[in-house]
Amino acid sequence: MATVFLSLGSNIERNRHLGAGLDALVKAFGDLKMSQVYESEAVGFDGDNFYNLVAAIETDLSVGELAIHLRQIEDDNGRLRSGPKFSARTLDIDILTYDDLTGVVDGVRLPRGEILKNAFVLLPLSELAPDQMHPVEGKTYLQLWEEYDQAAQKLWPVEFNWP
Repeated sequence: MATVFLSLGSNIERNRHLGAGLDALVKAFGDLKMSQVYESEAVGFDGDNFYNLVAAIETDLSVGELAIHLRQIEDDNGRLRSGPKFSARTLDIDILTYDDLTGVVDGVRLPRGEILKNAFVLLPLSELAPDQMHPVEGKTYLQLWEEYDQAAQKLWPVEFNWP
């Protein structure tokens, strides 16, 4: 079984789509661990604020099989792929890490570069797995968060009710 960290985000009917995404992950993979939910301003475009969190799952699926499954969960939640890369979305689920794999695996770059670039990924990841080592940087996620320019992107915890 591989341990996989996933980033989930939504800025359209945020509670509904994040809840549905988490329900689908539990149905497919069983128990999951998750960070608290953070609200952040849209990055890369003008739009409504996002809700973001990081979840950890265990899976026997390959990276490619997992990516296909996650894309289906996004599609089931009305994800439109015809717009620009940076745009509003009902549900976005990205593979951040898959065990300690690095490089391009089944078309997926691991670890995902957003870990080091975006507070809305790094903060919840550092909360969920503070002592876990980034497979390339050789630092824990907590160390990376402490070194991150925390004023660069605004985000704040929000109450999120999900079973």
